[in-house]
Amino acid sequence: MNLLLKSATIIDNSSPFHLQIKDILIENGIITKIGEKLKNPKKYKELEFDNLHISQGWFDSSVCFGEPGFEDRETIENGLKTASKSGFTAVAVNPNTYPATDNKSAIQFLKNKGANSATTLYPIGNLTKGGKSEDIAELYDMQNAGAVAFGDYNKAISNANLLKIGLQYAQNFDALLLSFPQNDSIAGIGLVNEEINSTKLGLKGIPALSEELQIVRDLFLLEYTGGKLHIPTISTAKSVELIKEAKKKKLNVTCSVAAHHLVLTDDELKGFNANTKVLPPLRTSKDVKALIKGLKEGTIDMVTSDHNPIDVEHKKVEYNNAKFGTIGLESLFGALNKTIGLETLIDCLTTKPRERFNVPTFPIAEGNQANITLFNPDFDYTFSENNILSSSKNAIFMDKNLNGKVYGIISNNKMG
Repeated sequence: MNLLLKSATIIDNSSPFHLQIKDILIENGIITKIGEKLKNPKKYKELEFDNLHISQGWFDSSVCFGEPGFEDRETIENGLKTASKSGFTAVAVNPNTYPATDNKSAIQFLKNKGANSATTLYPIGNLTKGGKSEDIAELYDMQNAGAVAFGDYNKAISNANLLKIGLQYAQNFDALLLSFPQNDSIAGIGLVNEEINSTKLGLKGIPALSEELQIVRDLFLLEYTGGKLHIPTISTAKSVELIKEAKKKKLNVTCSVAAHHLVLTDDELKGFNANTKVLPPLRTSKDVKALIKGLKEGTIDMVTSDHNPIDVEHKKVEYNNAKFGTIGLESLFGALNKTIGLETLIDCLTTKPRERFNVPTFPIAEGNQANITLFNPDFDYTFSENNILSSSKNAIFMDKNLNGKVYGIISNNKMG
């Protein structure tokens, strides 16, 4: 693939051209020249967009595609197409499939299905067999097959000894473990954040305490065992403080936050729209402010869409019966661009998550592979069904005003 990008503002603090407007010549998928007003003697295709900005390709650390087992929610093929159109050159795919992604063959299946796409698929393997929190899965074999981390998506590891053994065992091959932050005995059959809104609406609550207790436990275990721990999608102010203290102790821990937890509060519940039913639940404005602050100061390492397509039969039902989850790839950039600032957002979508999940980075520099996201950070619009590329339409940002447009990606010697 040969291209000439014209007048692109480069947002990449690992590039010598950070915050500069340049032309970028790409030949056979490699950046061969960066400069001003580059000539095009070989008549390559030229790309010019309004207010074009580029960065390293974005990486989402928590995405669900359904396949195998739940192709009615989403297929790998359309999921990767959605990711590429949404600006992601790589995604880490969760193991909430049927059968479970808990062995070498399952990892190879995902890798093979995702091959030859502009967006690279990196599988996350189950930490436990069948995701049942009973026995450790075949972690070493899965890592050799291409798994980048291990965790049971949106399922708490109730058995503390299981996580202890997992952290000890994983150190033998430097694996990253994920532990979902929820104490199920406290959360019970809760549906939403336990606060004034849950009381007013008569919906069973999930206390912030359920998240914070689990994080305290996991951090104690990490301090005891050593190893590498990632806590996905934290949602409370206290969680930020707990992880901040753990990092001061030099524990090898990182965490992420979902886009909707940085923007929306449990005030959204008033319409009983099942698209607002997510796990962890939407919290309070105090939590939102603390999460944004934690992200800006570096306590929170990365943002994720926590993209989880759910078919209409499991979403357009009574709130009590609806499944947890929202799609988010298509809306992430527009939702967060002005919320947390462009440079902070790009850092939390590129270098930080890629390094933690041991995924290659591609600074925008001559001689490097072209792994680039193209976007316009100054584009206002209202998110509607026309903006949804996913097979499922369960979008928490439906009808919200967003800012920022993605033009696509250049990756794996392809355009997406």
